[in-house]
Amino acid sequence: MSDRTKPLFLARQSYRRRRLIDASRLVPLFGAVIMLIPLLWTEPGSGSLAVRGLFLFAAWGVLVVVSAGLARLLAVTSDGSGGGAAAPDQAEAPGDGDVL
Repeated sequence: MSDRTKPLFLARQSYRRRRLIDASRLVPLFGAVIMLIPLLWTEPGSGSLAVRGLFLFAAWGVLVVVSAGLARLLAVTSDGSGGGAAAPDQAEAPGDGDVL
């Protein structure tokens, strides 16, 4: 038998937060791939310059909305209230605000 007494699984909140962080790291890669799609439209009747421009603008808008949504979800999971409080590693060190 194993002497392991701790569960093999992470807590639900920390697992969810890590997956959100992973998703936020993939957004720029996803955005780069989406921005390159108009370059694949090489056939003469596949899309005018205006259609390509609208596609890029729409893709940019979707990336902004997705990034904002992920940032909001990460803020909610970090402090539990959604108030956007600073993360513990960004908090002031003791003595930083002392006035002589």
